[in-house]
Amino acid sequence: MPLLTIHHKTVYRYTHPVAFGEHCIMLRPRDGHDLRVLGSELVIDPQPMSLRWIHDVFGNSVAIATFDERADTLSFVSTATVEHNPAHEFALTPDDAAYFYPFLYDDEEFPDLQQFITPQYGDPNGELSAWARRFLDAEPPTPTFRILSGMTHGIRESFRYRRRHEQGTQHPLDTLQTKSGTCRDYALFMMEALRRLGIAARFVSGYLAGAGDSAHGYVGGGSTHAWVQVYLPSAGWIEFDPTNGIVGTRDLIRVAVARDPRQAIPLHGVYLGSAEAFLRMDVDINVVSVGEDAERETA
Repeated sequence: MPLLTIHHKTVYRYTHPVAFGEHCIMLRPRDGHDLRVLGSELVIDPQPMSLRWIHDVFGNSVAIATFDERADTLSFVSTATVEHNPAHEFALTPDDAAYFYPFLYDDEEFPDLQQFITPQYGDPNGELSAWARRFLDAEPPTPTFRILSGMTHGIRESFRYRRRHEQGTQHPLDTLQTKSGTCRDYALFMMEALRRLGIAARFVSGYLAGAGDSAHGYVGGGSTHAWVQVYLPSAGWIEFDPTNGIVGTRDLIRVAVARDPRQAIPLHGVYLGSAEAFLRMDVDINVVSVGEDAERETA
């Protein structure tokens, strides 16, 4: 099984020493049958007064740091080694309940999935719903995989990836109208489109492996990445990355899942001081195989 090491360094820089409020850190990969964390370390400078770990409402690992020291830099360095065993691209058979759309969720599962089926953003003129229905056959039913694959590749091929410096994730209608956005924008857009078809979808934050390999043609590397999970009866949660056209967990290292992107921010907190005190934030992320990592250290 491939072993990967994830190095994530974030440094906040200020014009003079400032005080820091509570910071929440969501960088530890999420364990599962396809991803096992073999080791992880979080180094913070200046050293926090307290650091505690919790599981949030979605079961994500979150570190909460508090500080009693002023400084003109604040750095977070997360290192994790994981065993990654990507699942093969899923394939439904005509005997599976979700092979054709529309399908029904089990009565026992529906109450737990309802929050992921209910749209969270407005669509007053039905533009997002109309875009989602483009992937349905004129005569139902439609093979479900055709819808999911069509959306995933349709976004990648028809939209323009661009980095934004504004905080947060843009409204899905802005993504549709500009046909552009970041990986987080794409994930939210696809998630909301699926919800308008009554399909359960949730937001995933994590890392993209192989981003530096030109053969993949990936975009969205060099920082944290985002994609979508879709829940299908008999198949469970399946990953779809509309930024890179990936189906399944190949090259995707899951860190957090959430109903909304605002619940899966990798690192956030506050400092006490004027807005002018903040200089910049530097982020450096590398995802390398353990063998490649060892070669770099000995080179």
